[in-house]
Amino acid sequence: MNDLAPRCAERGRLGGRTTRQRSAVLRVLDACTDFVSAQALHDRLATTDLPVGLATVYRTLRELERAGCVDVVRDETGERRYRRRPDDGHRHYLICRACGRSRPVESEAVEEWAEHTARITGYAAVEHIVELTGICARCRPDTAEGEA
Repeated sequence: MNDLAPRCAERGRLGGRTTRQRSAVLRVLDACTDFVSAQALHDRLATTDLPVGLATVYRTLRELERAGCVDVVRDETGERRYRRRPDDGHRHYLICRACGRSRPVESEAVEEWAEHTARITGYAAVEHIVELTGICARCRPDTAEGEA
């Protein structure tokens, strides 16, 4: 796993000063394996030696999103959740509605459809959001018990 700060900085995407607090947000986010909310990220930062305000967390996440360094999804309540974007770019995820666990899914058909739609309509800079949710195997009740 590559560190977020150098990856985004080397692409010239991440503006602003690099403060110790901002570096802490980047370090903790980089260690997250699943999508995490700003509040949950702030809670994790509270266990470190460096206090980081919630406003700094939100500001850093907005900058990372603008820079294309994180993927963003919304949970069932509409809260935004963040995850480090892989080096090979944009991905789509299937997210468990029960525990929040996520896994990347094949999305070539979606990407081709978005490009085709842009081409035939004459639109430029087309963006898309595809969110897939379900209940993962760990959270799904045993089928045999559910039928009894």
